[in-house]
Amino acid sequence: MTTTDLLKLEAFLPAVTAEERAITDVYCADLLSWAMGNAPEDGAWCTVMGNVNAVAVAALADVAVIVLCENAELAEDAKQKAAGQGVNIVTTALPAFKAALAIAQAAGLVKP
Repeated sequence: MTTTDLLKLEAFLPAVTAEERAITDVYCADLLSWAMGNAPEDGAWCTVMGNVNAVAVAALADVAVIVLCENAELAEDAKQKAAGQGVNIVTTALPAFKAALAIAQAAGLVKP
């Protein structure tokens, strides 16, 4: 599954579109220091953290996309930083678990 494929799923809307990336895993965490050390490279990181620090963590961990869950807001400075650093961000009304499950099923990481 790619970041472009993710946007084809009904529940996900683009916030910042950078380069297309393959999504090979899914990760849920809201503690930035935890995500920095544990988010998988090329993963979809499901969180409610829409600030500039989350973008920095995503760039450092080299995740494929930040998935802002539960209609969490993306700060304007975070949006600008994401665009400048090539970090993809999508939004969804789904809670983190349901967003992660939808992505994992669509990517074939788990069986429906």
